[in-house]
Amino acid sequence: MAAQLLEEKLTCAICLVLYRDPVTLPCGHNFCKRCIQDWWHRREKKCPECREPFPDRAELRRNVTLSGVLEALRSAPGLALAPEAGAEPGARCPRHGRPLELFCRTEGRCVCSACTAHQCGDHERALLDAERRAREAQLRARLEVTARQTTEVETQLQELQRRSREIQALELQRTLALRDIQAAETQALAQAREEEQRLQGHLDALARDGCRIRALLEQGDDQTFLQESQQLPEPPQPAGPLTLPQWDEDQQLGPLKESLSALCDLLLQGGSHPRAPAKAADLDPVEAPGPLAPVGSTLCPLRRRLWQNYRNLTFDAGSANCHFYLSRQDQQVQHRRQPRGPAEPGSFELWQVQCAQSFRSGHHYWEVRASEHSVTLGVAYPELARRRLGAQTDNIGRGPSSWGLCLQEDSVQAWHNGEASRHPRVSGRLLGVDLDLASGSLTFYSLEPETRPLHTFHALFTRPLCPVFWLLEGRTLTLCHRPGATFPREPQEEASVPS
Repeated sequence: MAAQLLEEKLTCAICLVLYRDPVTLPCGHNFCKRCIQDWWHRREKKCPECREPFPDRAELRRNVTLSGVLEALRSAPGLALAPEAGAEPGARCPRHGRPLELFCRTEGRCVCSACTAHQCGDHERALLDAERRAREAQLRARLEVTARQTTEVETQLQELQRRSREIQALELQRTLALRDIQAAETQALAQAREEEQRLQGHLDALARDGCRIRALLEQGDDQTFLQESQQLPEPPQPAGPLTLPQWDEDQQLGPLKESLSALCDLLLQGGSHPRAPAKAADLDPVEAPGPLAPVGSTLCPLRRRLWQNYRNLTFDAGSANCHFYLSRQDQQVQHRRQPRGPAEPGSFELWQVQCAQSFRSGHHYWEVRASEHSVTLGVAYPELARRRLGAQTDNIGRGPSSWGLCLQEDSVQAWHNGEASRHPRVSGRLLGVDLDLASGSLTFYSLEPETRPLHTFHALFTRPLCPVFWLLEGRTLTLCHRPGATFPREPQEEASVPS
């Protein structure tokens, strides 16, 4: 009984075995140094026994006396103490002497039935074998997840290595193609230089023959003229057909174009299936013509639904203000300080331009890229005035015949009939316009970083509507074209130019 009581006093309350390198806390309780460090690593820095906080700057000090007692007891003959290893099957609680049958999940240690009654009454407990089975199941599930992740990562690594080999092979093809082009170029230039020397020599011979003939014609003495004319050498033979260097651009550049095209396809592919081509419905609108295909992107359902009524539009050059410069097949307009020339009849005196297409009925959607703030997007009836009225530089939304959305630096303003509705500023410059003439709605969208509506007008549209735009100096607007989209079926209504 005395040995059991002594063993209980020398047992760590955390690991439930004899102290190993015991340390003493300021509250007076003792623990194995490693046990208390692990305990604090997972929990608050308090004493597991009395919950007294451990000072932040305090250090764990070794209990020299307790260490000496343990060393003496271990070396004493005839005294049987519990081993230093973990609790064995059938091990007993060092405090109460009862079997360790339960596991306290709250404190993370094995306890007996007496512990549950006096210390762990409100803690979460489980039988030892049940807790082990539960943890074994968790570890097996974790092992399965690890195995699946390992397989996925290995597959991705193999795909990356395969793609790298393909790119390296294409790079080798490109190098060989460039070498062949360089060799063909050297040969073609040598042929060109040889032919150039032949033609230049023929020009020199013709020049010399011409000089002799002109000198002979200037000879005043008949006898000398006749004698020298008989001594003239034979004229140079005709130069013959031109021999061009052997150079076929398609033949020489074909392999290089193919390798570059394949390399571009590899670099532009994305997603979990790199080799699958992007669907036409998932391609972003193209803001300007270019040599590369557009890159596929993930679309939100709202924008995909709007694209069902997508229309490709162009600017009407005849309506553009004299400071507006159109480019890229009339898809882009820029406002510059220097006018491009005198104003054309029917063009806006205001800083505005309209599209070459108009809408009489149906559902239509288009997108515009703005370089910066201080631009206005809108639609208007044909009678929208072209002349400047007062000091204003635009009239979109200022009257009953137009509706517009103005992007300012600090806000967004929706204008109609001279009244403005103010909204918070938007960070993106990619905008969408959805016009449903049947339901009488006009909605402006911000598309970056996500698709969200900015403002909706509701009106009974009675006449054809034409997209119209206003730009501050230095701004640029681009009409985004989407592959596969069509221009409006109905041409712009012929109407007299409004005053």
